[in-house]
Amino acid sequence: MRTIGGFEGTQLRPSDPGYDEARALFNAMVDRRPGLIAQCATADDVARAIAHARRERVPLAVRAGGHSVAGLSLCAGGVVVDVRALKQIAVDPQERVARAGAGLTWSEFDHATQEHGLATTGGRVSTTGIAGLTLGGGSGWLERSYGLTCDSLVAVELVTAEGEVVRAAEDEHPDLFWALHGGGGNFGVVTAFAFRLRPVGPELFAGLVAYDPKDGRQVARAFRDYMLDAPDEAGLALAYLTAPPEEFVPPEWRGKRIMGIAGCWNGPVDEGERALRGLLGSAEPIVDLFGPMPYVQFQCMIDDPPGLRNWWTAEYLSELTGEAADAFCSYSDEMPLSATQSLLVPWGGAVARKRDTPMAQRDAAYVVHPFCVWEGADRDAEHIAWGRRGREVFARWSTGGTYLNFIGDEGSDRVRAAFGPAYDRLAEVKAAWDPDNVFAGNQNIVPARRRMAPA
Repeated sequence: MRTIGGFEGTQLRPSDPGYDEARALFNAMVDRRPGLIAQCATADDVARAIAHARRERVPLAVRAGGHSVAGLSLCAGGVVVDVRALKQIAVDPQERVARAGAGLTWSEFDHATQEHGLATTGGRVSTTGIAGLTLGGGSGWLERSYGLTCDSLVAVELVTAEGEVVRAAEDEHPDLFWALHGGGGNFGVVTAFAFRLRPVGPELFAGLVAYDPKDGRQVARAFRDYMLDAPDEAGLALAYLTAPPEEFVPPEWRGKRIMGIAGCWNGPVDEGERALRGLLGSAEPIVDLFGPMPYVQFQCMIDDPPGLRNWWTAEYLSELTGEAADAFCSYSDEMPLSATQSLLVPWGGAVARKRDTPMAQRDAAYVVHPFCVWEGADRDAEHIAWGRRGREVFARWSTGGTYLNFIGDEGSDRVRAAFGPAYDRLAEVKAAWDPDNVFAGNQNIVPARRRMAPA
Protein backbone atom coordinates (compact mmCIF):
# COMPACT_ATOMS: atom_id res chain seq x y z
CA MET A 1 0.00 0.00 0.00
CA ARG A 2 1.21 3.53 -0.77
CA THR A 3 2.21 5.85 2.04
CA ILE A 4 0.29 8.99 3.05
CA GLY A 5 1.58 12.30 1.77
CA GLY A 6 2.27 15.13 4.26
CA PHE A 7 2.01 12.76 7.23
CA GLU A 8 3.89 13.98 10.35
CA GLY A 9 3.76 10.75 12.35
CA THR A 10 5.16 7.31 11.55
CA GLN A 11 3.85 5.01 8.84
CA LEU A 12 4.47 1.28 9.10
CA ARG A 13 3.95 -1.29 6.35
CA PRO A 14 4.30 -5.07 6.73
CA SER A 15 7.99 -5.05 5.71
CA ASP A 16 8.96 -2.25 8.13
CA PRO A 17 10.76 -2.77 11.46
CA GLY A 18 8.35 -2.35 14.35
CA TYR A 19 5.30 -3.35 12.31
CA ASP A 20 4.57 -6.55 14.26
CA GLU A 21 5.01 -4.80 17.59
CA ALA A 22 2.67 -1.99 16.47
CA ARG A 23 -0.08 -4.41 15.42
CA ALA A 24 0.02 -6.53 18.59
CA LEU A 25 -3.18 -6.33 20.63
CA PHE A 26 -4.07 -7.23 24.18
CA ASN A 27 -5.99 -10.28 22.89
CA ALA A 28 -3.50 -12.76 21.45
CA MET A 29 -6.30 -14.54 19.56
CA VAL A 30 -6.37 -11.65 17.07
CA ASP A 31 -3.77 -11.84 14.30
CA ARG A 32 -4.60 -9.39 11.50
CA ARG A 33 -2.15 -7.75 9.10
CA PRO A 34 -3.16 -4.24 8.04
CA GLY A 35 -1.69 -2.79 4.89
CA LEU A 36 -0.61 0.38 6.71
CA ILE A 37 -0.43 1.46 10.35
CA ALA A 38 -0.66 5.24 10.51
CA GLN A 39 0.76 6.33 13.87
CA CYS A 40 -0.75 9.80 14.01
CA ALA A 41 1.03 12.76 15.61
CA THR A 42 -1.76 15.33 15.04
CA ALA A 43 -5.43 15.63 14.21
CA ASP A 44 -4.38 16.54 10.67
CA ASP A 45 -2.58 13.18 10.47
CA VAL A 46 -5.84 11.49 11.45
CA ALA A 47 -7.67 13.32 8.66
CA ARG A 48 -5.00 12.34 6.14
CA ALA A 49 -5.19 8.68 7.19
CA ILE A 50 -8.99 8.61 6.85
CA ALA A 51 -8.80 10.21 3.42
CA HIS A 52 -6.10 7.74 2.34
CA ALA A 53 -8.22 4.74 3.32
CA ARG A 54 -11.18 6.16 1.42
CA ARG A 55 -9.13 6.82 -1.70
CA GLU A 56 -7.62 3.33 -1.57
CA ARG A 57 -11.06 1.84 -0.90
CA VAL A 58 -9.75 -0.33 1.91
CA PRO A 59 -11.08 -1.04 5.43
CA LEU A 60 -10.34 1.40 8.23
CA ALA A 61 -9.74 0.59 11.90
CA VAL A 62 -9.03 2.92 14.82
CA ARG A 63 -6.57 1.89 17.48
CA ALA A 64 -5.95 3.45 20.89
CA GLY A 65 -5.38 1.13 23.87
CA GLY A 66 -6.00 -1.99 21.77
CA HIS A 67 -8.24 -3.67 24.37
CA SER A 68 -11.14 -4.45 22.05
CA VAL A 69 -11.62 -8.16 22.77
CA ALA A 70 -13.11 -8.63 19.29
CA GLY A 71 -9.95 -7.21 17.73
CA LEU A 72 -11.73 -4.16 16.30
CA SER A 73 -8.51 -2.15 16.73
CA LEU A 74 -7.10 -3.87 13.63
CA CYS A 75 -8.26 -4.61 10.10
CA ALA A 76 -6.84 -6.99 7.52
CA GLY A 77 -5.27 -5.27 4.53
CA GLY A 78 -6.55 -1.82 5.37
CA VAL A 79 -5.43 1.29 7.23
CA VAL A 80 -5.14 1.47 11.02
CA VAL A 81 -5.48 4.98 12.45
CA ASP A 82 -3.27 4.65 15.52
CA VAL A 83 -3.78 7.52 18.00
CA ARG A 84 -1.51 6.25 20.78
CA ALA A 85 0.93 9.16 20.32
CA LEU A 86 -1.79 11.67 21.28
CA LYS A 87 -0.94 11.61 24.98
CA GLN A 88 -1.18 15.24 26.03
CA ILE A 89 -3.03 15.95 29.28
CA ALA A 90 -3.73 19.20 31.11
CA VAL A 91 -5.46 19.18 34.50
CA ASP A 92 -7.17 22.30 35.80
CA PRO A 93 -7.59 21.65 39.53
CA GLN A 94 -9.66 24.82 40.06
CA GLU A 95 -12.20 24.02 37.34
CA ARG A 96 -11.78 20.27 38.02
CA VAL A 97 -11.47 19.47 34.34
CA ALA A 98 -8.90 17.32 32.53
CA ARG A 99 -8.23 17.77 28.81
CA ALA A 100 -6.75 14.50 27.63
CA GLY A 101 -5.44 13.11 24.36
CA ALA A 102 -7.14 9.98 23.04
CA GLY A 103 -3.91 7.97 23.19
CA LEU A 104 -3.69 7.94 26.99
CA THR A 105 -4.19 4.83 29.07
CA TRP A 106 -6.10 4.98 32.33
CA SER A 107 -2.88 4.56 34.28
CA GLU A 108 -1.43 7.66 32.63
CA PHE A 109 -4.65 9.61 33.13
CA ASP A 110 -5.02 8.59 36.79
CA HIS A 111 -1.43 9.47 37.67
CA ALA A 112 -1.88 12.96 36.21
CA THR A 113 -5.22 13.69 37.93
CA GLN A 114 -4.20 12.16 41.27
CA GLU A 115 -1.43 14.72 41.59
CA HIS A 116 -4.35 17.01 42.45
CA GLY A 117 -6.40 14.45 44.39
CA LEU A 118 -8.89 14.17 41.52
CA ALA A 119 -10.23 11.41 39.28
CA THR A 120 -13.12 10.33 37.11
CA THR A 121 -14.58 6.86 36.64
CA GLY A 122 -11.91 4.87 34.79
CA GLY A 123 -11.40 1.33 33.63
CA ARG A 124 -10.70 -1.50 36.07
CA VAL A 125 -7.61 -2.47 34.04
CA SER A 126 -5.15 0.41 34.00
CA THR A 127 -3.64 -0.42 30.59
CA THR A 128 -7.01 0.12 28.88
CA GLY A 129 -7.13 3.19 26.62
CA ILE A 130 -9.33 6.08 27.71
CA ALA A 131 -10.86 6.41 24.23
CA GLY A 132 -12.50 3.03 23.70
CA LEU A 133 -13.67 2.74 27.29
CA THR A 134 -15.27 6.21 27.29
CA LEU A 135 -16.94 5.89 23.88
CA GLY A 136 -18.42 2.53 24.93
CA GLY A 137 -19.86 4.02 28.14
CA GLY A 138 -17.14 3.35 30.67
CA SER A 139 -17.69 1.00 33.62
CA GLY A 140 -15.33 1.28 36.58
CA TRP A 141 -15.01 1.14 40.34
CA LEU A 142 -16.25 4.73 40.85
CA GLU A 143 -19.39 4.34 38.71
CA ARG A 144 -21.88 4.10 41.58
CA SER A 145 -20.52 7.39 42.93
CA TYR A 146 -20.02 9.37 39.72
CA GLY A 147 -21.70 7.46 36.93
CA LEU A 148 -20.08 5.87 33.91
CA THR A 149 -17.03 7.49 32.35
CA CYS A 150 -19.12 9.06 29.58
CA ASP A 151 -21.26 10.81 32.21
CA SER A 152 -18.25 12.99 33.06
CA LEU A 153 -17.68 14.16 29.48
CA VAL A 154 -17.48 17.93 29.04
CA ALA A 155 -16.43 17.95 25.38
CA VAL A 156 -15.04 15.69 22.65
CA GLU A 157 -12.81 16.62 19.71
CA LEU A 158 -12.91 14.31 16.71
CA VAL A 159 -12.14 14.02 13.02
CA THR A 160 -15.12 13.14 10.85
CA ALA A 161 -15.30 10.86 7.82
CA GLU A 162 -14.90 13.97 5.66
CA GLY A 163 -11.72 14.97 7.49
CA GLU A 164 -13.30 17.87 9.37
CA VAL A 165 -12.09 18.53 12.92
CA VAL A 166 -15.11 19.22 15.11
CA ARG A 167 -15.85 19.78 18.78
CA ALA A 168 -18.95 18.28 20.36
CA ALA A 169 -20.40 19.47 23.67
CA GLU A 170 -23.81 20.15 25.21
CA ASP A 171 -24.02 23.46 23.33
CA GLU A 172 -22.13 22.42 20.20
CA HIS A 173 -23.40 19.58 17.97
CA PRO A 174 -25.51 18.28 20.89
CA ASP A 175 -26.87 15.26 18.98
CA LEU A 176 -23.34 14.12 18.18
CA PHE A 177 -22.29 14.75 21.79
CA TRP A 178 -25.19 12.61 23.01
CA ALA A 179 -24.24 9.79 20.60
CA LEU A 180 -20.67 9.78 21.90
CA HIS A 181 -21.96 8.78 25.36
CA GLY A 182 -21.80 5.05 24.64
CA GLY A 183 -22.28 4.95 20.86
CA GLY A 184 -18.71 3.81 20.29
CA GLY A 185 -16.39 4.79 17.47
CA ASN A 186 -19.19 5.07 14.91
CA PHE A 187 -19.06 8.81 14.32
CA GLY A 188 -15.41 9.77 13.85
CA VAL A 189 -11.92 9.37 15.25
CA VAL A 190 -11.66 11.07 18.63
CA THR A 191 -8.41 12.93 19.23
CA ALA A 192 -9.15 14.51 22.64
CA PHE A 193 -11.61 14.52 25.54
CA ALA A 194 -12.46 16.95 28.32
CA PHE A 195 -13.62 15.24 31.54
CA ARG A 196 -15.22 16.58 34.70
CA LEU A 197 -13.16 15.49 37.74
CA ARG A 198 -14.12 14.82 41.36
CA PRO A 199 -12.13 14.50 44.58
CA VAL A 200 -10.91 10.91 45.04
CA GLY A 201 -8.29 9.51 47.40
CA PRO A 202 -5.38 9.74 47.38
CA GLU A 203 -6.03 6.68 49.58
CA LEU A 204 -9.12 4.51 49.63
CA PHE A 205 -10.21 1.51 51.68
CA ALA A 206 -9.81 -1.01 48.90
CA GLY A 207 -8.53 -4.43 47.93
CA LEU A 208 -9.63 -8.06 47.68
CA VAL A 209 -10.78 -10.56 50.28
CA ALA A 210 -10.78 -14.21 49.20
CA TYR A 211 -12.80 -17.14 50.53
CA ASP A 212 -13.07 -20.88 50.08
CA PRO A 213 -15.58 -21.46 47.22
CA LYS A 214 -17.53 -23.80 49.53
CA ASP A 215 -18.59 -20.58 51.30
CA GLY A 216 -19.50 -18.95 47.99
CA ARG A 217 -23.29 -19.09 48.36
CA GLN A 218 -23.13 -17.67 51.85
CA VAL A 219 -20.90 -14.80 50.70
CA ALA A 220 -22.92 -14.15 47.53
CA ARG A 221 -26.18 -13.88 49.45
CA ALA A 222 -24.60 -11.58 52.03
CA PHE A 223 -23.27 -9.48 49.16
CA ARG A 224 -26.71 -9.37 47.54
CA ASP A 225 -28.33 -8.27 50.81
CA TYR A 226 -25.71 -5.57 51.41
CA MET A 227 -26.01 -4.11 47.91
CA LEU A 228 -29.83 -3.82 48.07
CA ASP A 229 -29.48 -0.45 49.81
CA ALA A 230 -25.71 0.11 49.76
CA PRO A 231 -24.38 3.67 49.75
CA ASP A 232 -23.06 4.96 46.43
CA GLU A 233 -19.55 4.94 47.88
CA ALA A 234 -19.50 1.11 47.74
CA GLY A 235 -17.85 0.18 44.46
CA LEU A 236 -17.62 -3.60 44.71
CA ALA A 237 -17.82 -6.82 42.72
CA LEU A 238 -18.05 -10.54 43.39
CA ALA A 239 -15.27 -12.45 41.67
CA TYR A 240 -14.15 -16.04 41.15
CA LEU A 241 -10.53 -16.46 40.09
CA THR A 242 -7.55 -18.77 40.27
CA ALA A 243 -5.30 -17.91 43.21
CA PRO A 244 -1.94 -16.64 41.93
CA PRO A 245 1.41 -18.10 43.07
CA GLU A 246 2.12 -15.07 45.26
CA GLU A 247 3.51 -14.90 48.78
CA PHE A 248 0.34 -13.34 50.17
CA VAL A 249 -1.63 -16.48 49.16
CA PRO A 250 -1.32 -19.48 51.53
CA PRO A 251 0.69 -22.21 49.72
CA GLU A 252 -2.16 -24.72 49.84
CA TRP A 253 -4.41 -22.34 47.86
CA ARG A 254 -2.03 -21.30 45.08
CA GLY A 255 -3.33 -22.38 41.68
CA LYS A 256 -6.76 -23.27 43.09
CA ARG A 257 -10.12 -21.63 42.49
CA ILE A 258 -11.11 -19.01 45.05
CA MET A 259 -13.99 -16.57 45.31
CA GLY A 260 -13.98 -13.14 46.80
CA ILE A 261 -15.12 -9.55 47.04
CA ALA A 262 -13.06 -6.90 45.27
CA GLY A 263 -13.46 -3.15 45.13
CA CYS A 264 -13.28 0.03 47.13
CA TRP A 265 -15.07 2.53 49.31
CA ASN A 266 -14.99 5.94 47.64
CA GLY A 267 -14.64 8.01 50.78
CA PRO A 268 -12.50 8.32 53.92
CA VAL A 269 -10.57 5.15 54.74
CA ASP A 270 -11.90 4.82 58.30
CA GLU A 271 -15.47 5.30 57.07
CA GLY A 272 -14.98 2.58 54.46
CA GLU A 273 -13.54 0.17 56.97
CA ARG A 274 -16.55 0.63 59.26
CA ALA A 275 -19.01 0.34 56.37
CA LEU A 276 -17.53 -2.78 54.77
CA ARG A 277 -16.12 -4.85 57.61
CA GLY A 278 -19.38 -6.68 58.32
CA LEU A 279 -19.75 -7.70 54.68
CA LEU A 280 -16.11 -8.69 54.30
CA GLY A 281 -16.43 -10.85 57.42
CA SER A 282 -19.43 -12.79 56.08
CA ALA A 283 -17.22 -15.93 55.94
CA GLU A 284 -13.76 -16.91 57.17
CA PRO A 285 -11.30 -15.41 54.66
CA ILE A 286 -8.37 -17.22 53.11
CA VAL A 287 -6.63 -13.89 52.68
CA ASP A 288 -7.77 -10.34 53.34
CA LEU A 289 -6.00 -7.66 51.30
CA PHE A 290 -8.45 -4.85 52.08
CA GLY A 291 -6.87 -1.82 53.65
CA PRO A 292 -5.69 1.74 52.95
CA MET A 293 -4.43 1.79 49.36
CA PRO A 294 -3.44 4.59 46.97
CA TYR A 295 -6.10 4.99 44.29
CA VAL A 296 -3.58 4.63 41.46
CA GLN A 297 -2.31 1.37 42.96
CA PHE A 298 -5.82 0.04 43.39
CA GLN A 299 -6.60 0.82 39.74
CA CYS A 300 -3.81 -1.60 38.73
CA MET A 301 -4.95 -4.38 41.07
CA ILE A 302 -6.49 -6.72 38.49
CA ASP A 303 -4.25 -5.87 35.53
CA ASP A 304 -3.49 -8.86 33.32
CA PRO A 305 -0.38 -9.01 31.13
CA PRO A 306 -0.79 -8.63 27.36
CA GLY A 307 -0.30 -11.60 25.07
CA LEU A 308 -2.93 -13.91 26.58
CA ARG A 309 -5.98 -15.26 24.79
CA ASN A 310 -9.29 -13.55 25.62
CA TRP A 311 -13.01 -14.29 25.15
CA TRP A 312 -15.64 -12.25 27.00
CA THR A 313 -19.39 -11.91 27.24
CA ALA A 314 -21.87 -10.18 29.57
CA GLU A 315 -25.52 -9.96 30.53
CA TYR A 316 -27.57 -7.41 32.43
CA LEU A 317 -29.57 -8.95 35.28
CA SER A 318 -32.87 -7.42 36.38
CA GLU A 319 -32.35 -8.66 39.94
CA LEU A 320 -30.18 -10.95 41.99
CA THR A 321 -32.54 -13.35 43.70
CA GLY A 322 -31.16 -15.96 46.08
CA GLU A 323 -31.55 -18.50 43.29
CA ALA A 324 -29.65 -16.27 40.85
CA ALA A 325 -26.85 -15.80 43.39
CA ASP A 326 -26.62 -19.57 43.82
CA ALA A 327 -26.58 -20.02 40.03
CA PHE A 328 -23.66 -17.59 39.77
CA CYS A 329 -21.72 -19.63 42.31
CA SER A 330 -22.52 -22.98 40.67
CA TYR A 331 -21.53 -21.67 37.25
CA SER A 332 -18.33 -20.12 38.61
CA ASP A 333 -17.39 -23.35 40.40
CA GLU A 334 -16.89 -24.81 36.91
CA MET A 335 -14.68 -21.95 35.70
CA PRO A 336 -11.45 -23.13 34.02
CA LEU A 337 -8.31 -22.71 36.10
CA SER A 338 -6.34 -19.97 34.33
CA ALA A 339 -6.29 -16.17 34.39
CA THR A 340 -10.05 -16.34 33.80
CA GLN A 341 -12.42 -14.48 36.12
CA SER A 342 -16.15 -14.73 36.72
CA LEU A 343 -17.41 -11.31 37.72
CA LEU A 344 -20.71 -10.05 39.11
CA VAL A 345 -20.83 -6.25 39.21
CA PRO A 346 -23.67 -4.36 40.92
CA TRP A 347 -24.89 -1.21 39.22
CA GLY A 348 -27.32 1.26 40.76
CA GLY A 349 -26.32 4.52 42.37
CA ALA A 350 -25.26 7.19 39.87
CA VAL A 351 -25.27 4.66 37.00
CA ALA A 352 -29.04 4.38 37.24
CA ARG A 353 -29.69 8.07 37.98
CA LYS A 354 -27.85 9.42 34.91
CA ARG A 355 -29.75 7.90 32.01
CA ASP A 356 -29.72 10.45 29.17
CA THR A 357 -27.32 8.43 27.07
CA PRO A 358 -27.75 5.95 24.20
CA MET A 359 -27.12 3.01 26.53
CA ALA A 360 -30.31 1.12 27.31
CA GLN A 361 -31.20 -0.44 30.65
CA ARG A 362 -28.92 1.53 32.90
CA ASP A 363 -31.31 0.58 35.66
CA ALA A 364 -30.08 -3.02 35.47
CA ALA A 365 -29.31 -4.38 38.93
CA TYR A 366 -26.15 -6.31 37.98
CA VAL A 367 -23.81 -7.09 35.12
CA VAL A 368 -22.57 -10.69 35.01
CA HIS A 369 -19.30 -10.93 33.12
CA PRO A 370 -17.56 -14.22 32.20
CA PHE A 371 -14.05 -12.93 31.50
CA CYS A 372 -12.03 -15.74 29.92
CA VAL A 373 -8.25 -15.23 29.79
CA TRP A 374 -5.80 -18.08 29.18
CA GLU A 375 -2.63 -19.31 27.50
CA GLY A 376 -2.47 -21.76 24.60
CA ALA A 377 -4.77 -22.39 21.65
CA ASP A 378 -5.25 -25.95 22.91
CA ARG A 379 -7.48 -24.52 25.68
CA ASP A 380 -9.65 -22.34 23.41
CA ALA A 381 -12.63 -24.71 23.24
CA GLU A 382 -12.70 -25.25 27.01
CA HIS A 383 -12.78 -21.55 27.82
CA ILE A 384 -15.15 -20.43 25.07
CA ALA A 385 -17.64 -23.20 25.88
CA TRP A 386 -17.68 -22.19 29.55
CA GLY A 387 -18.07 -18.51 28.68
CA ARG A 388 -20.89 -19.09 26.21
CA ARG A 389 -22.78 -21.26 28.66
CA GLY A 390 -23.07 -18.27 30.96
CA ARG A 391 -25.68 -16.70 28.70
CA GLU A 392 -27.84 -19.82 29.09
CA VAL A 393 -27.34 -20.00 32.86
CA PHE A 394 -28.46 -16.41 33.43
CA ALA A 395 -31.17 -16.21 30.75
CA ARG A 396 -33.93 -16.44 33.39
CA TRP A 397 -32.80 -13.20 35.04
CA SER A 398 -31.40 -11.40 31.99
CA THR A 399 -32.97 -8.15 30.79
CA GLY A 400 -31.86 -9.01 27.24
CA GLY A 401 -29.45 -6.08 27.18
CA THR A 402 -25.70 -5.95 27.54
CA TYR A 403 -22.75 -3.62 28.05
CA LEU A 404 -20.86 -3.61 24.75
CA ASN A 405 -17.41 -2.97 26.25
CA PHE A 406 -17.68 -6.33 28.02
CA ILE A 407 -18.43 -8.48 24.95
CA GLY A 408 -16.78 -9.59 21.73
CA ASP A 409 -18.38 -9.75 18.30
CA GLU A 410 -21.82 -11.19 19.10
CA GLY A 411 -23.68 -9.83 16.07
CA SER A 412 -25.93 -6.91 15.18
CA ASP A 413 -28.82 -8.10 17.35
CA ARG A 414 -26.71 -7.69 20.47
CA VAL A 415 -25.69 -4.19 19.38
CA ARG A 416 -29.34 -3.26 18.97
CA ALA A 417 -30.15 -4.80 22.36
CA ALA A 418 -27.46 -2.67 24.00
CA PHE A 419 -29.07 0.53 22.69
CA GLY A 420 -32.73 -0.45 22.68
CA PRO A 421 -35.04 2.40 21.59
CA ALA A 422 -32.03 4.74 21.22
CA TYR A 423 -30.73 2.75 18.23
CA ASP A 424 -32.91 4.58 15.71
CA ARG A 425 -31.75 7.99 16.95
CA LEU A 426 -28.14 6.79 16.80
CA ALA A 427 -28.71 5.66 13.22
CA GLU A 428 -29.91 9.17 12.35
CA VAL A 429 -26.81 10.72 13.94
CA LYS A 430 -24.68 8.19 12.06
CA ALA A 431 -26.35 9.18 8.79
CA ALA A 432 -25.60 12.84 9.48
CA TRP A 433 -21.91 12.34 10.27
CA ASP A 434 -20.90 9.12 8.49
CA PRO A 435 -23.52 8.32 5.82
CA ASP A 436 -21.14 6.02 3.93
CA ASN A 437 -20.34 4.01 7.07
CA VAL A 438 -16.60 4.65 6.77
CA PHE A 439 -16.34 3.84 10.48
CA ALA A 440 -17.75 0.32 10.21
CA GLY A 441 -14.96 -1.56 12.00
CA ASN A 442 -16.71 -1.46 15.34
CA GLN A 443 -19.90 -2.60 17.04
CA ASN A 444 -21.57 -0.96 14.12
CA ILE A 445 -24.57 1.31 13.93
CA VAL A 446 -25.91 1.27 10.37
CA PRO A 447 -26.70 4.76 9.00
CA ALA A 448 -30.40 5.49 8.70
CA ARG A 449 -31.69 5.73 5.15
CA ARG A 450 -32.56 9.24 4.16
CA ARG A 451 -36.13 9.62 3.04
CA MET A 452 -36.43 10.77 -0.56
CA ALA A 453 -37.93 14.23 -0.92
CA PRO A 454 -41.27 14.20 -2.81
CA ALA A 455 -41.04 15.09 -6.49
